[in-house]
Amino acid sequence: MTDHFTEDDVLAAIPRLTRVQLFTFLEARIVVPFHTETGLVYRPVDIARMELLCDLTEDLELGADSLSVVMSLIDQLHTARRDLRVIINAIAVQPPEVKARIAATVNGA
Repeated sequence: MTDHFTEDDVLAAIPRLTRVQLFTFLEARIVVPFHTETGLVYRPVDIARMELLCDLTEDLELGADSLSVVMSLIDQLHTARRDLRVIINAIAVQPPEVKARIAATVNGA
């Protein structure tokens, strides 16, 4: 499986996505492809994002402005989850006494 997709690949992968919708998503910067020597390319995460955008557009009839807000909130949630995972991993490698102090602080908060 490739990790880069052309515009035509994206449109083939998401049959309900129209070229006009794709340009709308690009113009609103809701989807930001990579620039390469051969043109714009999309990653698998971009395809998943556009599938979600199609759902939101069709099911909830959201416009570009609303989609930008919703996707920004989703991006913030993903960032927070990633940051939390990093913190959990950092705590996991600490000595037991440090873990105990952290647990006491969290439980006392």
